[in-house]
Amino acid sequence: MHTVPDGWPSDRPLAVSVAVMLEGWAAPDAPGIGPMGNPLKPGVTDLQARSWADYGAKVGAWRLLDLLDQEGVRAVFYTSGVVAELYPELPAAIAQRGHVVAAHGWSQGTLPAYLSEDAEAADIDRCVNVLRQTAGTHPTGWLSPRCTPSAHTSRLLAKAGFRWHADIFDSDLPYPLTTEAGSLLGVPFTMEVNDMPLYVRYGNEPDAFTHTLESIVKGWPRLGSPFGCLDITVHAHVFGRPYGALALLDSLAVVRRHDHCWLTDHARLTEVFSVSANS
Repeated sequence: MHTVPDGWPSDRPLAVSVAVMLEGWAAPDAPGIGPMGNPLKPGVTDLQARSWADYGAKVGAWRLLDLLDQEGVRAVFYTSGVVAELYPELPAAIAQRGHVVAAHGWSQGTLPAYLSEDAEAADIDRCVNVLRQTAGTHPTGWLSPRCTPSAHTSRLLAKAGFRWHADIFDSDLPYPLTTEAGSLLGVPFTMEVNDMPLYVRYGNEPDAFTHTLESIVKGWPRLGSPFGCLDITVHAHVFGRPYGALALLDSLAVVRRHDHCWLTDHARLTEVFSVSANS
């Protein structure tokens, strides 16, 4: 059990963070899972899946930006480097509109767990450079493609100047990650309210997203109101579409109806825990 810092509102034990996955695949890779369901033969590029994924940068992210601004909610946009390279105006707009641009690897087809240490370091540097050029700041947060790091990822991120690493699934609360290259914060990334498993992988209706969130939020006091983190996660190419955007709006309304929820994001959590560590 980890303790919470003074900056966490004591009367709002459930921290609900909003995250947008802004994902891309470097050619010839394509998403391994998509709306058609049946995968193509090995060696054949799935152009349908690539076109489906491109919706995120072309349309979905812009819709989500407008709706988040409308609702006065800040989000962390976990962004693939290849998206920033192909659509440089998008990370710039995200940052200019007050949201946080974090890193999500170069391409969703390149998993850190498959890379040598040197190749992974190069992938991180390449992603950092393009996000710094387009968003105007060095990204301070990281989530690996498929949320799957290597044994070296935390150390390489600390060396590269990152402040938080979100490939964390073994805790309800953030906690320090100590590496030979320095320390950073491990921020838990919850999967319960995530459009990719709920809608794409398991085939639920979009409303399942909001219903799942509401069940957790309404039931939280029954658990004794412990402090914990919960993510509202949408992918720009999935719930950036009209049906998903409506589910996101409904979910934000659910959070706002419950006084024990703290509507926040991973960057703010990192700031709060960093202040506590330095005080």
